[in-house]
This record gives sequence, C-alpha cells and structure tokens, in this order.
Amino acid sequence: MIASLRRLFLVLALVASARAAGAAAGASDPPPDILVSRGLMRERGLSVGQIVMLSADARGAGARPFRIAGVYEPTPDPSRFTAKRLEARMHLPDLLGLTADPGEAGAVDAVGAINIGLKDPADAGAFARELAARAPAVSVVPTAAGGDEHFVIIERFHMAISVVTMIGSTAFLLALMVIRADERREIAGLLRLLGLRRRRILLQALLEGLCIATAGAVFGVMFAAATQGAVNAFFQWRYDTTLVFVRVTPAIAARCVALALPLGVMAGLLASWTLLRRPVLDLLRR
Repeated sequence: MIASLRRLFLVLALVASARAAGAAAGASDPPPDILVSRGLMRERGLSVGQIVMLSADARGAGARPFRIAGVYEPTPDPSRFTAKRLEARMHLPDLLGLTADPGEAGAVDAVGAINIGLKDPADAGAFARELAARAPAVSVVPTAAGGDEHFVIIERFHMAISVVTMIGSTAFLLALMVIRADERREIAGLLRLLGLRRRRILLQALLEGLCIATAGAVFGVMFAAATQGAVNAFFQWRYDTTLVFVRVTPAIAARCVALALPLGVMAGLLASWTLLRRPVLDLLRR
C-alpha cells in the first residue's frame, strides 16, 4: 500500500554513493523503496536508485534512509495547480515509522483518517448516519465536501462573467446590425415601393441573420478548438502541471451554437423591424 507524504517537513540529505548510504543505514538491511514526484526529482536533481534521507522534523532529526525506486506524475489538482508538487510516496509501515512519535504509546497503530469508497455513492448519507450512531467519536465527512466549495465559487464567478459577456456582446451585435440596416434603408424603401411586404423583407433579414450567426458560431468553435492546444501547452509549461485548462467538447460547442444562433437572429430582426416601421418616404430620404 502506497501513501502520499503531504504536509510534512521533508529533509532530503543526498548521499554521494551507495557505499556511504550503506554505512549510514547499516550494510545488512537495504533501505526501503520510495517513489518521488517528477517535480521533486527535477528540483533536487535526484535519480532512480539514489539513496536519500527523509525526516518528519524540519531540523532533520530522526532521518531515515530510503532508496528512490521510481518517479511518478502527481494527479493534477485544480485547487493546487500553482503549488510545486514536491512529494514522495512510500509504503504505509515506513510512513508510520517515520512520522509516529516514539514517546506516545500506540502511535504507530493510530489512524487519523480512513477513506472509504461506497459501491453506491447515493448511500453516503445513510452510511454516515449509521457509522455516527455506532461510533459517536468518529466524524464522517464526504471527501468532495471541501474541494467543491472552491469550485462552486469559481463556477459562480465564471457564470457572472459569461452573463456580462453575453449581454455586452449582444448589445454590440445589435448596434452593428442597426448600423448595417440603416445603411441599407434605401434598398428597403425600394423593395417596399416594388410591392414587397414587410413580412417578406423581415424573412429575408431572418435568413441573412441566420447565415451570419451560423458562420460566426462555427468560426468561434473552430478557433477555440484550434487554439486550445496552444493555451494548454503554455499554462502547463507556466505552472509545471499536466492539468488541462481548456477543453472544447461537443457539448460545449453545441451550447455555444445554441446561444449564438438565436441571439444573432434576434439582433438582425430587431434592427430590421425598427427600420421597416418607418414610412417609405423616410426610407428613401424624400
């Protein structure tokens, strides 16, 4: 069983050779194996097979030797993507032996937290109540409770930004359509003199707005899909993580198109309707 060393003061004392490490740890017993994160491997210039000294004390007291058996990539965490993932993983008995207080009886056998995976996540509430009734001193907390609070705040912030952006872009689009319709008012007046009804002209504006909105939505989705790789590559390099920052999925693309088409059509119709309500002589500037 592998446990992650987190929130510990790890003191790394690099040993120049396996002979020196053997003298420190005892030649008879080889040091236990550990895994180190890619960031720690690069930050400290470590290598697989090297012997390091780990301690739970910031001053290095009680340091124990360990051999680096391999390197791993930490699981990306959106709430910690700006932090350096200088971590190590070791077997649970080694972790308990490193962090337990020798002066406290039974410290090695003490457990502070246990993660339990339920077959049906919907039974979490009933399981928590039953366990609390059997062991009142045990606190049952869902593992996703703490992290979801941060993501809920971020989601609401993104929602507010998206609403403001949609309102601003709709107003800007409406202004452009009004200007464009005003430039074509003489054409609209001539069409009215030729006998075309307002409904026919509005239908033409509807089809024109639909084509423009479709072209804009398709271009926006294609631009986002083409640049998402560059955006992810830049931020992954900037924060040294494998976290995916931008991902254009079919559901997101369909949502964007579903929002863009009605807004574009409504802006075109509103601009054309305000123009066609004028008298024909006003449209011809007579």
